[in-house]
Amino acid sequence: MSTKLFDIAEYLDSDEDIRQFLEEAASSGDSSDLIHALNIAARARGMSEVARQSGVTRASLYKSLSENGNPRLDTISKIAGAFGCRLTLVH
Repeated sequence: MSTKLFDIAEYLDSDEDIRQFLEEAASSGDSSDLIHALNIAARARGMSEVARQSGVTRASLYKSLSENGNPRLDTISKIAGAFGCRLTLVH
């Protein structure tokens, strides 16, 4: 019997769900958590759509958000912007 793995991307149904998910991931302070969450959010919305909205190529999006990806801050900011989010510094 095949067991299907849980995929949170299947449960991020709205833009608000995605924004709350990204906010929670960013609150950890670990950039790898945020990058992983952006990957999940992009899969939930559709990689092609997120690539178009963020102004990066689909291939670059996949590479940046991969497990071994190391995206630049401006790339992370563009991808977050596709979800209606922006990066801010707080103290």
